[in-house]
Amino acid sequence: MAGNNRKFFVGGNWKMNGSKDSINEICGWLTAGDRGDTEVVVGPPTAYLGYVQEKLAGSGVYAAAQNCYKVPKGAFTGEISPAMIKDIGCEWVILGHSERRNVFGESDELIAEKIEHALAEGLKVIACIGEKLEEREGGQTEEVVFRQTTAFKDKVKDWGKVVLAYEPVWAIGTGKVATPQQAQEVHASLRTWLSENVSPAVANSLRIIYGGSVSASNCKELATQGDIDGFLVGGASLKPDFVKIINARKA
Repeated sequence: MAGNNRKFFVGGNWKMNGSKDSINEICGWLTAGDRGDTEVVVGPPTAYLGYVQEKLAGSGVYAAAQNCYKVPKGAFTGEISPAMIKDIGCEWVILGHSERRNVFGESDELIAEKIEHALAEGLKVIACIGEKLEEREGGQTEEVVFRQTTAFKDKVKDWGKVVLAYEPVWAIGTGKVATPQQAQEVHASLRTWLSENVSPAVANSLRIIYGGSVSASNCKELATQGDIDGFLVGGASLKPDFVKIINARKA
């Protein structure tokens, strides 16, 4: 969709990695680097969320929680709520990541409830969807990503607060990358689906980003695809080359 005015968005999901020393280093090169007009959000582990938020304050890079629960407070050991994320000054949360789905067994329904609550509490959400290898090989990619998106579509009142991250599970951390054509095909299908099931306006304005072994060497070609509006990056977001990925749209 050439000619769109969707702002390029790059998220860095640090997963369960980091220490204060490594975070000081990352925040150093991240804030020193030129980021153009790309919107940049990084997701540190919960233990460091407030620390990273303070380190990045005023830099134009924002911290995101990697997860949250579906209620404001209560007897939910190990969980955090959107209210807590907001209380330490963060605006973003990543929900529905394939590791939450496939390692921790979160259902489409639970993820939808989390998205609904996070948005209601005023957070912005990076909502993740994506198929496993056997689903892709079985020709079920569209069926899976449409099902995952259907689960939360009626829970979203303001799509301007959502970034949709398509992450084929078979490409995460494996070094296997969806080709730019494969990624573009799914993004375009999602946009058509959104047009038919939500609205053409949302389909045109919603940022759909790609995740799955994105690197400094493949990001530029991926970024040329008309329906890829940025990236959600895992391991590569811990290294200085992340700045090159942020600038994937630059000549």
